[in-house]
Amino acid sequence: MDTAVQTFDPTPEPAPRPAANAPQLRTLLLTDLVDSTTLVERLGDTPASELFRAHDRLVLQLQQQWHGRLIDRSDGLLLLFERPIDGLGFALDYVRGLAALGEERGLLLRARAGLHVGEVLTWRNSDEAVRIGAKPLEVEGLAKPIAARLMAMARPGQILLSAVAEPLAHRAARELGERGQHLAWKSWGRWRFKGVPEPQQVFEVGEPGIAPLRVPPNTPKAWRDIPLWRRPAALAAEVALLVGGALGVWFLAAPEPAIAFNQRDWVVVGDLRNLTGQGALDDSLEQAFRISLEQSRYVNVLSDLKARDTLQRMQRPEGTVLDRAVASEIALRDGARAVILPTVAEVGGRVRVSAEVIDPRTQTTVYSQSADGDGAASTLESIDEVTAALREKLGEALASIEKDSVPLPQVATKNLDALRAYALGQKAYAQVQFKEALGFYRQATALDPQFALAWLGQTRAQASAVNAEAALDPLGKAQALRDHLAPREALYLDAWAADLLEPAQALTKWKELASLYPDYWPAQANASMHLMAQNRFRDALLLAQRSTSPYNELAALSYDTIGRVKLGLDDYRGAGTAFETALARGVGSSLRRAAATEAAQRNFARADQMLAKAAKDDLYSYFDRVSIGLDRGQWQGATAQAAIAMTLASREEGGFPARLFRLPAAVADWSAGDADKALQGSRATVAAALDALSQPIDANAADDAALGLMASIFALRLGDREPAERVLAMLQAKPVLLGAPTVAELTQVARAEMLGTAGKPKEAIRLLEPLLTGHEQYQTRVSLMRAYAAAGENQRAVEQSLWLQRHRGLAYMELGCAQCQQALNVVEGNLSMLRAAELLKSAGHEVESRRQLARFDAVWPPQSLPDYLRVRRGSLLSPASN
Repeated sequence: MDTAVQTFDPTPEPAPRPAANAPQLRTLLLTDLVDSTTLVERLGDTPASELFRAHDRLVLQLQQQWHGRLIDRSDGLLLLFERPIDGLGFALDYVRGLAALGEERGLLLRARAGLHVGEVLTWRNSDEAVRIGAKPLEVEGLAKPIAARLMAMARPGQILLSAVAEPLAHRAARELGERGQHLAWKSWGRWRFKGVPEPQQVFEVGEPGIAPLRVPPNTPKAWRDIPLWRRPAALAAEVALLVGGALGVWFLAAPEPAIAFNQRDWVVVGDLRNLTGQGALDDSLEQAFRISLEQSRYVNVLSDLKARDTLQRMQRPEGTVLDRAVASEIALRDGARAVILPTVAEVGGRVRVSAEVIDPRTQTTVYSQSADGDGAASTLESIDEVTAALREKLGEALASIEKDSVPLPQVATKNLDALRAYALGQKAYAQVQFKEALGFYRQATALDPQFALAWLGQTRAQASAVNAEAALDPLGKAQALRDHLAPREALYLDAWAADLLEPAQALTKWKELASLYPDYWPAQANASMHLMAQNRFRDALLLAQRSTSPYNELAALSYDTIGRVKLGLDDYRGAGTAFETALARGVGSSLRRAAATEAAQRNFARADQMLAKAAKDDLYSYFDRVSIGLDRGQWQGATAQAAIAMTLASREEGGFPARLFRLPAAVADWSAGDADKALQGSRATVAAALDALSQPIDANAADDAALGLMASIFALRLGDREPAERVLAMLQAKPVLLGAPTVAELTQVARAEMLGTAGKPKEAIRLLEPLLTGHEQYQTRVSLMRAYAAAGENQRAVEQSLWLQRHRGLAYMELGCAQCQQALNVVEGNLSMLRAAELLKSAGHEVESRRQLARFDAVWPPQSLPDYLRVRRGSLLSPASN
């Protein structure tokens, strides 16, 4: 078939079209099932209908998997996608799926496919038009016929891409997993499409052994754009004779295979230097050279579009010549293995075509090849000769270049040394070595004071080291250089500014950036972190998984995020696997999170082994050391660990960590039986948080507000209302902080606890129940259990207790107030067993009460209990009163 979709409108006078929406950039995929009419004739109507129903199920499954929108269908499909890689994933799976359907029935099922990215206009047809056969959504624009031409010229089983779609899909191919690393990519040169004024570059992609990987045939609507000097029949015959002779010589004296090296490495082809004075040949010769070189089994040639993108990041003007120096820098930035510089010159009355293979690090020539001919007509043969030799020799040439295919970060700076320092900073940051990363970022700004992203790197390093106050100065310098940034990087800067200065807007900023640039991994990763902080784990998981792309230089951190998310979902096996991956990639902090995963399953010996490997001066490992000690009833050990943490945190006097670790220390004192000391600790925590919030700028404002609220909730349970009253009054004067979801939720919990202490549990319940959204804070459930119990709703209180017992992963992982509440979560989870036993006994459920008490005794043996818990437990052993 010549077109993917054929429609027929039975109405003689169709209604006017509705107004179209503004043009949108979309990926279009058109497919055509080969010989579908013959297939129906061969099978008969009933078997054919069964086959097409199976086909429809396949399409629906792939449409959902790859997030496609089906616009039209008959024997072919027209689909829209947000991203080219999704359209390619659909096409590859569709080709495979058709083959599988055919094998089940003894048939050969194949489709043609064309993929293009361009602007389209869309509009919805009226309900009346749809009822009489019109499509719900219409799509038009030049992008549609281009995709149709690509599809129509494809061979059966072939997927053809436009020059716009190819580099975008190629760059994201590793998102397809292992399969994406083995795809074959071919360039079939320039083509002319009927009705399209400009020639179009056509590419093929497919899986070896499945895709044809052959040049498409000319059709009435698409034909190869061959330069004039290649068209004469005499020249064609002459070339045929030359090729025939050359092949005979080649087979008689075939060279040994080139030394092997990693296939499909990347090379940058510099601009062809035409020294013949015949400028009209420039484009044709350069295109002929690239097309011929792209047939190499060793290399991929970096596309023109990708090279132009890199030039923009180098802050070079459009049209900059890709000479030895410029092309070498592009290769270093994009991780290409070598540079190839072609030249055409007139030497001794003959036309010489030559090419140099260059090491981009040293800009030295490691190999060269040339061929001479008579006159301009000889250049094509010479190009073929040179590129054929290169294709054989590239293995040897590139093996002599030190392998270094890791691309430098794709950011804007003129100074290559500054970029190298920035790259080292990124590597250290990915391994959670924030101090080392900060040093490299500072070196980058010393080399290039206008390097805005290196200033922002300093901000990130300081903020990640929980030193947000020190992050503000480099943030201001980065903001002053905002005009130096590309649009995407400028939005990245804005999102970080919101993180530190407008926390209530931060998630919105990150999600907007992630939506605008789906392949921009920092946006995906940071949006995931913010969603995780709000306990929106399933949403966070999707974004974190996207940002583990091999193209993400910080992918290791995303595996750590996946582990934390899975722990929050109580998926212990998934969490452990993710943390193992993060550790293998150098994320040392994943060790303590892996220990928490084991502790959540009460595998304390394994957790101890992991924490023993953590550095003793790793401050944040003490969250877990304290919590795990309390979890297993080692009261004195937990208080000792809390004291060490306080000593380490006090090194930064007045810093956020010094405030943060006061709360777990107070919880440890309370658990050990010293309620007075615990109350003093909670009051001191509130005072420190309020003092920080009273400063003109508090870069940790949202966390300080959450810390103050959590400490005041703890104080309320210890019988003191005054800290909560102070915190709530402060937040009334800072309403912007109430826009932060965690702060808003904990504010309601604090108010509910105050109502509980005032003897108004039903009012407390009315405040708390709407907070049960599926991503509520652990302490919200604790407060609701307490309110139900105070209101005499024992069954509901027991249900909350059981929920708390089931979600130990959440208790350990939840960020809340920068994880300050971890110890309180763990202790309250264990105490909920004792509370359930008390509630069940008071309701006359003796058997269930004894079961809960047995669970409590298994967690905290009776002989280890402090006096206040021993008394509560003892009351359960007395006969029930009537």
